[in-house]
This record gives sequence, C-alpha cells and structure tokens, in this order.
Amino acid sequence: MKSKSWLYYALITTVLWGVWGALIEIPEKAGFPATLGYAVWALTLIPVSFVALRMIAWELDRSRRAVLLGIGAGLMGSGGQLILFETLRLGPAYIVFPLISLYPVVTIILSVLILKEKAGLRAWIGIVVALIAVVLFSYQEPNASPVKGFFWMVLAMIVFLLWGIQAFLLKLGGDASEPGSIKPESFTFYTMVSSVLLIPVALMMTDFSADINWGFSGVYTAVLVQLLNAAGFLFFAYTIRYGKAIVVVPLMSLAPVVTVLLSLVIYSVIPHPITLSGMALAFVAIFLLSKE
Repeated sequence: MKSKSWLYYALITTVLWGVWGALIEIPEKAGFPATLGYAVWALTLIPVSFVALRMIAWELDRSRRAVLLGIGAGLMGSGGQLILFETLRLGPAYIVFPLISLYPVVTIILSVLILKEKAGLRAWIGIVVALIAVVLFSYQEPNASPVKGFFWMVLAMIVFLLWGIQAFLLKLGGDASEPGSIKPESFTFYTMVSSVLLIPVALMMTDFSADINWGFSGVYTAVLVQLLNAAGFLFFAYTIRYGKAIVVVPLMSLAPVVTVLLSLVIYSVIPHPITLSGMALAFVAIFLLSKE
C-alpha cells in the first residue's frame, strides 16, 4: 500500500456509514420497518451504481469471473442483512451484535491464507485493537425479551461468515495490483442487482398489517438515509481495491465512532461506559492502522 488513497476512501466510508448509523433510527422509530428499509437501500443502490458506471464511461466488467464474484459478494452482504432481521427476532441483541461484529476475523483469515497478505507489527496491533473496539461498540444492554430456542445462534454465525466472506470476495476480485482486477464500480453494480433480487424476501418478512409510515418522516426519510449507506458501499469497494483487506476491513468496522459522536449531538444520548471504552480504543486503532 504505497499510496494512501485507500486511507482517504476509508475515511469517506467511515463518515458516510457513521452518519447513516446515527440517522437510521429516525424512519424506524417513525414507523417505517427495517425490512422495508432494506428494500429502500437496495433501490438507492440503483442511482449510485449508475453514477459510478457513468464515471468510468459505462465500462462494466462483464467477464464470468466479474459476474460471479460481484453477484456472490452482493448476495453475501444482502442475504446476511435479511438473516440478521430474523436473528434479532429470535435471539438477544446484546449477544448477537458483538458476535456478528467480529466478521472482519473471517476476512483476515481468508486474506492471510489465500491472498498471502502481510502486515507489520504496528498494523497487527491495530487490527487486534480495532476488533476489541468493535465488540465494545456493539454492546447492548441485556433486556428481558424472551429468547426463542438456540437457532438464533446458528443464524448469527451465518451472518458472521457471510459478511466476512463478502469483504474477502471484494478483495479477491478487485485488488488494484492484480492485472484484470474488477473495478469497484462493477462490484457496486452487481451488488445492486443481487440486492434488488432479494427485495421480495424483505417484503415477505414485513408485517403489512401494522401501521407503516409512508410519509416524509417514514419512507422519504429512509430514502435519504439509505443513500448514505449505498454511497458508502461504493467507497468501501474503492478502499478494498487499494488497501490490504486485513487492514481496511477492521478499520471500516469503526464507523460507529461517528455514529456515537453524532448520537451524542443529535439525541443527547450519553454513551455507556463500555461504548466509551470502545471509542477510545477505536482512535488508537485508527492511528495505528493509518500508519500501515
């Protein structure tokens, strides 16, 4: 990683996803369900992917490898999101989120074993610190909601694997140092295709008998918020292309730093001491990883 372009893309992604995380509660609390939020996100990927393709003169990678890796990565990420909805319906969030947040471990293992990626001691310390910070950020207060069996644990592990493999597939096909690598814009387009294909699943998971806010504070606000998420994915693909997966994926997981800071300003929410500990470690990890 002689060029620091990956770091600039990483910072943009972190800000976009962090702001998205702080604002996503607005439409959901206003009565617009998360499953429909997924559908909106998939649709907002359409303009983002077409703007991205326009920037490269519509030169979409059409090789079999590009299609398989692109659609595969998209299905991993989108499918994991839909499975997460069911996981949270069955299992406790205070266990589910910390478990799933460790998905960069999967990416790191695959990248080291298959892509032979290497990093210095400072970077490895930063990676470990980042993973610890992510777990602390994902802390949820235990509640008295009933736990339905143990199948939720299986679902949580599936999401953990899918998201980790998704990031690895992005790197497998889009490494800038490899000839014939797949462009980030193509990955974004194929992710859009696979996400849109799964919209019917999200609709089937939606309880349409409940009151749904189709007004500005509901669906229209969801569109504006999900555009941040969609644009963030494009920059994430750029980050993966130019940086080492074992470094950039843990770094991207620290987007909640922005979310916590904005939540403090917007909602006057004082973070839990565990979350504050995660924030402190996140700054340490960002410093260490940015030196790689």
